[in-house]
Amino acid sequence: MMSLPSFWVIIYLILGGILAGISASAASFASLISYPLLLSVGIPPVFANVTNDGALIWNSLGSILSSLKELNGHWREVFYYAFYTVIGSVIGCFLLLRFPGKVFERVVPFFILLAAAMIIISGHHQPTLHERTPSVMMKIWSPIGLVLVGIYAGYFGAASGIVVLVLLTYVMNENFMVTNAVKNAVGAFTNLVALIIYALTSTIYWFDAIPMAVGMFIGGYIGPIIVRHVSATLIRWVIAILAVIQAIIYFKQAYF
Repeated sequence: MMSLPSFWVIIYLILGGILAGISASAASFASLISYPLLLSVGIPPVFANVTNDGALIWNSLGSILSSLKELNGHWREVFYYAFYTVIGSVIGCFLLLRFPGKVFERVVPFFILLAAAMIIISGHHQPTLHERTPSVMMKIWSPIGLVLVGIYAGYFGAASGIVVLVLLTYVMNENFMVTNAVKNAVGAFTNLVALIIYALTSTIYWFDAIPMAVGMFIGGYIGPIIVRHVSATLIRWVIAILAVIQAIIYFKQAYF
């Protein structure tokens, strides 16, 4: 049964949400902080993942509000790409709700390892303007890739934003700021659809989601300011190492 968290738990969730919001600015890493944060206050794994969506939407909203300038003139592209990720998100939500919680617990360590790899890989290759010109094959395969990413985002989602960003980098002939803004908007629609589905079909611990959402909104706002003054490479490696440690802990809990 859900109960109102204590004052100190609320503060704990707000501070953790701020860290998650900041990490989202650095490497789309929010879920790898917010998900274990919810586990630590006693929410079961599947419900922690569902509740996480209830908080993530506010991080996405903050990102959109701060990127309206870059999104101007690109909303048609946002809706086009979001169409495919939303289809995948619906499938991912169904998979999460359809299979027992034990299945989710067993696959989460591998998802986290995948996220860690994506964080490192995404920092190694920055396409040139020529490479960013979308090829015919990329235009054909990118919708399939977006659906697959949407499935992952609906099911668990940690670092899914990185994959979307990489795909959009190759199909949009725009600068990084515009591409990243479109990625944030696409992620917002994907999270919103997942949240609606979970709100209607599962249990969201709103008393825990709301204070964490407040923190995420704050973190999403101050994150870009902090990231400008810290080495992006250092941030990515710290995040990746922490992700591997998390994966080991969850693997041990699930299999031993």
